[in-house]
Amino acid sequence: MTDSPAYRLPLDPQEQPILDRLLNIRDHLSILKQDRTSYVKSQDVMKHYEAVIEQVQALNKIRENKRNEQNRVDTVLDDCFQLISLFFLTIGRNSEAPAVYSAISTVKRLLDHLKEAGFYSSKDLESVGHHIQDWQESVERGKDSHTADLLTLLDARIEVCKSTLKELHDQLSRLDPEMMGRHEKLVSILRSLSACNCRSKFPTKEVNDFEQQVNQIREEMHAETITYDGKSAEETYAAKLSNLSLSEGDVRDGREVVLALLARCTLWIDIIREKQGKIDPKFQDTYDKLLKIRNTLEQMNLTQAWSLRETDLYSFQRQLDRVDEARVNGNFLDVTGQPADLHAQRTLLYLLRKSYAFIYQYIISSEPVSEALLPIYNQLLTLKRCLQEVKRSGGVDSPRELYPYSMKLNSVDNMKKDGKFMVGNDIPEGQASVTALLDECFELAYELRSEADERSEKKDEVETNGVASKAVEA
Repeated sequence: MTDSPAYRLPLDPQEQPILDRLLNIRDHLSILKQDRTSYVKSQDVMKHYEAVIEQVQALNKIRENKRNEQNRVDTVLDDCFQLISLFFLTIGRNSEAPAVYSAISTVKRLLDHLKEAGFYSSKDLESVGHHIQDWQESVERGKDSHTADLLTLLDARIEVCKSTLKELHDQLSRLDPEMMGRHEKLVSILRSLSACNCRSKFPTKEVNDFEQQVNQIREEMHAETITYDGKSAEETYAAKLSNLSLSEGDVRDGREVVLALLARCTLWIDIIREKQGKIDPKFQDTYDKLLKIRNTLEQMNLTQAWSLRETDLYSFQRQLDRVDEARVNGNFLDVTGQPADLHAQRTLLYLLRKSYAFIYQYIISSEPVSEALLPIYNQLLTLKRCLQEVKRSGGVDSPRELYPYSMKLNSVDNMKKDGKFMVGNDIPEGQASVTALLDECFELAYELRSEADERSEKKDEVETNGVASKAVEA
């Protein structure tokens, strides 16, 4: 069981029974998560959700006069809510308030890391802002169906994310369109360089190509060449970072922001060239752990739609949380308590942020469909993409070419019983989404068939007129 970092504060004896019940609930949720013999049912999730809410209400009564208390009860409670939130995604109840919990927790860390890293694109912020708004609406809709204890917690976390998001937006507010284009390009280059830095074999040619792109932007901006003044590249980079540290209300000129990012790209190239992908041995274990998590999450991207159960993300979240929360003042420390050098710090932060970014991407791309219906839903998604591609490429010459698609659509439609997609005697969540997608596919097939019929009729008319003309000439 991957647990959250545990608080060491003494536990109120009154809270011990609550902790015991929460541990029991978490164990049951973990067993349910690991069981792949059948799909997760809504009633199973709701049973555990209601049991957790009971413990929250009991805890609130005990802490009526000590609201800021934090101990192991809170970490285990967070585990339970994280699991339940991911289970809500698994059963297709994405738009309900409990499903928001895990998403907001992930975005909170992601925004903190973007702020700490000191570089990000406007597209990053637009995506997060859009989804935060959706989650806010989910919480507001849940006022009549979910306890105020959970909704108040979610509201508070959303407000924290919105505040950080505004601060990050403000830093880009003075970039005109030309500067924004250069800024986006440099963000992309710096991320690509960080990815190169984590390769098993250092890609010298790619790094040289990125350096040429950076130099081109420097020439366009008539920027000065970086001088080290007797300092190392790492020392110069650290000085640039300290000048870039974001503080509330501190909004820089757009050109200044881009020039600082340009300098960071140049310095980072020199640093990773010197290191050649080698990290300080004292942080090798942490590096290997984060690299493995990043690589596993990246590989999941290839099979996500077909095999990912959202609760699979829980163990990755918890492993990353442990690494993140073990830092002191943002620093990764070795076994003796000494902070890592700049290269190790930035490399480990990149892997941490990238891993959270993958988890965020998987959460927001979760379909509002129970895993029981996902095989059907994914088949229909594939059919829809195929039909759209056929339409984009000019359609078909004959309705007969659509037979394979029509047969598949009819076979899916015939799976319904009384208008519902059933699994045994159960009616899984996501019926409306699957039905709507099926209707879209039928509509696309109908449009293609109609276009093919029109082409066929026109062809017959041309051939008939041609025969008639030859007869008259004869």
